[in-house]
Amino acid sequence: MAEGFAKKILGNDWRVASAGVEVHGLNPLAVKVMAEKGIDISQQTSKLIDPDYLLHSDLVVTLCGDARDRCPVTPPTVKKKHWPLPDPALAAGSEQDRIVVFRKVRDQIEQQIIDLAKVGNL
Repeated sequence: MAEGFAKKILGNDWRVASAGVEVHGLNPLAVKVMAEKGIDISQQTSKLIDPDYLLHSDLVVTLCGDARDRCPVTPPTVKKKHWPLPDPALAAGSEQDRIVVFRKVRDQIEQQIIDLAKVGNL
């Protein structure tokens, strides 16, 4: 979801890549809630973090739980931010219960990226 919002909100001036410390595949509920916002993430793929890519980045943002602690080490020149959001994939209950969690996290991610895009917030 973060990749989809980042590409839409930040535009072509930013090189955006999304990856995790594990590959889990694309969650269909993430696709569904992003489509509600007019963003198609259905062609995105789950990718592993590439340590070399991190070395050539200006900013790394980690999301959810232990991602910050499990992210490979980056040089001190790379700015790091952590957004401690709940992992919606861990939501329990009916599909309706889980989609409520996905929407909440989606909206939090959107706001974080809007804030990131504001001048001087890097």
